[in-house]
Amino acid sequence: MSQAAETTDLHAPGDIGLGTALGADDARHERIDVHHHYTAPEWVRWAEANGIADRDKLPPWTRWDEATALDLMDRTGTRTSILTVAMLGRFQDAATRKESTRVALDAAGDLTVRHPGRFAFFAPVFLDDAELSRWSVTHGMDQLGAVGVSARTSTGSTYLGDPELDPIMAELDERAAVISTHPMQVNISGAPEGVPPFVCDFLMDTTRAALSLIMNGTLDRFPRLTFILPHGGGYLPYIASRIEVFGRQLVPAVDPGRVRDYLHRFYYDTAAPMSPSATPTLLAAAGSSRILYGSDWPPTPTRVVAEVTTPALDRDPALGDQERGHINRGNALRLLPALAPA
Repeated sequence: MSQAAETTDLHAPGDIGLGTALGADDARHERIDVHHHYTAPEWVRWAEANGIADRDKLPPWTRWDEATALDLMDRTGTRTSILTVAMLGRFQDAATRKESTRVALDAAGDLTVRHPGRFAFFAPVFLDDAELSRWSVTHGMDQLGAVGVSARTSTGSTYLGDPELDPIMAELDERAAVISTHPMQVNISGAPEGVPPFVCDFLMDTTRAALSLIMNGTLDRFPRLTFILPHGGGYLPYIASRIEVFGRQLVPAVDPGRVRDYLHRFYYDTAAPMSPSATPTLLAAAGSSRILYGSDWPPTPTRVVAEVTTPALDRDPALGDQERGHINRGNALRLLPALAPA
């Protein structure tokens, strides 16, 4: 366990600042954010000292700041943010990559100790490195208290449902692990010039990863695993009927009669951002019990999260207070009961 001393949390949730009245059941003052990107300042310092990264050349969203994060959480009524631990840079050897993971995980563990109840985190799993993945899961979950794991939707041509990943999936299945997924590097060959990958390609990569989990039988072989799909599940909820119609033409084929069951094996976060036009489709595909609040901060800027995406969710006419309560807090507590207050 991290040796950081436990301190009193000075950042208890304050006024949510959304300009909306709170309903008794909608949990807009006690949200759980399952989509919060965390590049530890400790890791950035380590990476610079070891010639792995130059902070001035890292993307702006890697400049994570503790006070800014807590301020945004207070403004949006977020009680707990679950961190996806990020590490960027090219590694020359396995030992350095492991040390990079240790520095990042230990920083996340220290943060959760400094602010009990405000932060939790996912331990990273690496699709191209089973040995490092096992170490990360053991160190992160068993020693530091990670509430689940995070994984990229793909690495190169390897997607989450690739049978080569079965050994690590089997180990995670024994833990009944929650796996938060996210696209990072996608093949955008042929994409229109000027269209960043996060606009379209990230959504497609998530969709392909979900289909790989369905088509290759990963969901059937490892029934105790739970996957969180980011950005409303990409395009998956919107092509469900196409999968039903053309499922037998896929290779491997998918039984059309099981498509809706598979859709209910996933959870979907709201970091799209969701819009009133998209919500009914997601609700029809998954139901309000499978949707989780996600801010996608800091890649999604503070102003956008506080003034656009979160208020849009609160005003969405497709949702009632009870459904908002499920999305903002209830579903996450059911999925990750360790987040419940002691």
